[in-house]
Formats: sequence, C-alpha cells, structure tokens
Amino acid sequence: MQHDMKRHIHFGLLIMAVLLTMSACNEDTGSLGIPSQDDIITPDDSIFNVFTNSLALDSILSISYTSYLGDIQDPETGTRIRADFASQFHTFENYSFPRRNLLFPQDNSDHSDDPIACDSCEIRLYFSSYFGKADNPMKLEVYPLSKNCIIEEGTDYYTNTDLAQFVESGAKPIATKVFTPADYILSDAERQSSTHTDNVRIVLDKRFGTELMEAYYAHPEYYKDSYTFIRKVCPGFYFKLKSGTGTMLSVDVGTLNIYFTFYDAHNPDSIYNGITRFAATPEVIQTTHFESDDLQQLIDTSACTFLKTPAGICTEVTLPISEIYAEHQNDSVNKAQLTLMRYNNQSSSEYSLGIPGTLLLVRKQNMYSFFANREVADSQTSYTTTFDATYNTYTFQNLCRLISYCQHEKQQGMHESGLSEAAWEAAHPDWNHVVLIPVKTNSTLDSQGLSKQVSVVHDMDMNSTRLVGGPGQPIQMQVIYSKYK
Repeated sequence: MQHDMKRHIHFGLLIMAVLLTMSACNEDTGSLGIPSQDDIITPDDSIFNVFTNSLALDSILSISYTSYLGDIQDPETGTRIRADFASQFHTFENYSFPRRNLLFPQDNSDHSDDPIACDSCEIRLYFSSYFGKADNPMKLEVYPLSKNCIIEEGTDYYTNTDLAQFVESGAKPIATKVFTPADYILSDAERQSSTHTDNVRIVLDKRFGTELMEAYYAHPEYYKDSYTFIRKVCPGFYFKLKSGTGTMLSVDVGTLNIYFTFYDAHNPDSIYNGITRFAATPEVIQTTHFESDDLQQLIDTSACTFLKTPAGICTEVTLPISEIYAEHQNDSVNKAQLTLMRYNNQSSSEYSLGIPGTLLLVRKQNMYSFFANREVADSQTSYTTTFDATYNTYTFQNLCRLISYCQHEKQQGMHESGLSEAAWEAAHPDWNHVVLIPVKTNSTLDSQGLSKQVSVVHDMDMNSTRLVGGPGQPIQMQVIYSKYK
C-alpha cells in the first residue's frame, strides 16, 4: 500500500512539474506553441545577438498636464531643446461678476467716457521645477489666440505643431516679460516660505481685463461654460520664448487674474476688492511645441544608442525571431529576456539631464497608433519596465509572447500570400522591429487588489541617456525553450 502511495506521489509531482513548465509562458494567439500533456519536455537554452540603433522622434503626441517654456543645452551631448506653449483657460459654469452698477469706477487715463472697471490684470505661470540657473534671464512674449482658429477638443496635437497658426496674422504681443526662475523682487524669506509657489508674473494692460468684464455684462451667457468662454471671450494665449538660453520651466498651472473693486449692494458705504481667476487646468487644452537641434549626429553614432525626451530619440531593436525558431520549429519559447545596460554620463555637470524612469517596448509599426489610441501595455505586443538604478539597466523579463506573436504573424502571412519567407520579410521589413520609448504610466488597483495600468503617455521631462549597443555592437538575449518529442 505504501509503495502504491509513493508511486502516486511521484507521479503527481511529475505532472505538477510538467504543468509548471507549460505555464512558464502562454505565448499564443490561441493555443500556439503549447505542448500537450503527452509530450516529454526537456529544457534548452540559447543566446542570440540583438541589434539596436537610434531612431529620431521628430514629434510625439502632446498629452501632458505640464507645459514647458525655455531653451537649454544638454551638457552631455551638446544638443539644444527649445519649448514654448499655448494654453486655454477654464471658467466655472455660469460664473457671474457683481452687478454692473456696483462696480467702483477706476481712473481713466485717456479721459474717455467709459470708466475702467478693472483695477489690474495679470497672468501667472506657476512652476514646481526648472532646469538651469536660478538667476538666468529669459524673455517671453504673450500673444492672444485667435477666435477664428480655435485649438479644438478631440484633436490630437503633436509637439511639432506650429502654435503661431492659432494667432491672428500680424498680431502684436500684448505683453512681454523678462524673468528669472528665482523672483528676486521678493525677499529670501518670501521665496523660501512654505506658502510661496514659484511663478512668472506677467502684467497685462487693465483694458484687457475690462474687455473681459464688459463681455460678461453684454452677454452673460458667454460665461456659462468653458467651451463658450473660449470661443466667445478668451481663446487663450501663446507664450513664446523670445530670447535667452539656459533655463527650462515646467509650468504646472497658469492663471488669468482680473482685479476689481465693487460696492456692497446692502451697504453702499462699504467697498470690497474682488478677483476673478481663470485657470489653465486639465479641463481645457494645453499644448507644448518642442524643437531639438543637432540630433542627427547622435542618431548616426554607432558606439551606442540614445534615449532623449521629450521629443528627440528612441532606440530601435531588431529581434532575432527567425534565428530563435531556426532549429526549434516544434519547440515552445518559454522565456526571452532582454536587458539593456546604460552608460554613465561622461559629463560631471550639475545640470545634466535626468534618466528616463520607465520604458515602453512596442512594435515599431504601432509606435504612433499606440499613443493615439490611448492604449496600455498588453504584455504581448507592448511592455513596460522601469530603470534599475542598482544595476544601471532596463530589463524586459520575458518577451516570449511577442516573439511567438510575430512568428505566427509571419507564418500566417506567408500561407495567405503564397510568398516565400524571404519575400514576405522583404515586404514587411518592420515585422520583427520594436522601439523603446520613455513614458509615464499611471496604475490603479482592481477589485482583487492587483495593480492595473490605466494610462501610458510620452515622458515629457528633460531626460537623456546612452544605452550599450548600436549598429555593429550587438547586445544579447537569452532564450529558454521547452523542447519536447
């Protein structure tokens, strides 16, 4: 009896081992590559060369709650990045000013008949971080956006979009501002106060504020929501960098503030100071335009590959899928690990750009549609991984489902088209190409308490790094098979 029990235990352990081996990677588009329980499975592994190269990203989808303004030079590569942005401003639904007859009239410098109801008007650009020196002077110009060419909701804008197209032809700036990241008009104590947020204050002519107020009194329905406000009253502003280099602001929030004075309706002897604030928030559109110089020399470098954000360079990877299956047509790929080593910076500058924190690996043919369709990584045709500071690497632990997917796509394509393998690959040159793109991800917990990715967007931070590899400098991929009879 004990002998039979031991035999059943040993047999159960064997079945468990087989099931564990089979579950190491479900690589299908169905049941592709999964061995049956009748097969005898033995492990096998191989090392393959993987070739990489730098690939230009002349533009990316500009989806970010942060806007950028400035001009900097990467001390590591010498490349320049310039940025300016356009922004709409949000109003609360059915906003109302005090009754017109309660406004306290202000002095009229040109002695015209209409009193000026606006005390002052300003824009403030609040930023939580910046790149460069605190005392570096920069100059910007502010242009009102046109009501005849609105930045539309539901339209994808890319970082190479010419924002000047949203300004009336021949329009002059309504304000200019020379600023430094640190506002030296304030005392050290004020700047270091816990209640202070760094910002650029841009003073507008108070007549601009009066025009916005008068629009309300003539048509209060124009303030019923942001959609109407943007089209009828204030389409927004274009913040254009005029001169200066060495500073890049990360603008988190912009506000348009109108200050006025009014009487108390129940006590005419009491006068109050009022403020109306319109904000550039996620409810309205903000889009940044980026330009980068001298990228081609980096792309042509063969000693490494680059990752540069926000809109610069990604790394292209050619997966050796045909080689992986060359002598393993009937085997199952259980694991295919790809590790990319990062070179440390050669420059010791305190203003070195950052290291991309998260990478998206996606098929080259999907590199634009992935973002346009607001997709998330599915661990079959797209994956994400984070930078490992301890080992200075990015590692994709298992790409077996991607490799199997591409191989199956090729075989099916050859069958349907009647083409030979060489002819099909020539007709589909990117079938085994993926790209590595720096991204930002957001995740939430599902009902089971497991992390679920809910968004993947381009990394818009100022980052740059070099990866081991490049044309003629292959890196390696380890592949583990389930080999069975």
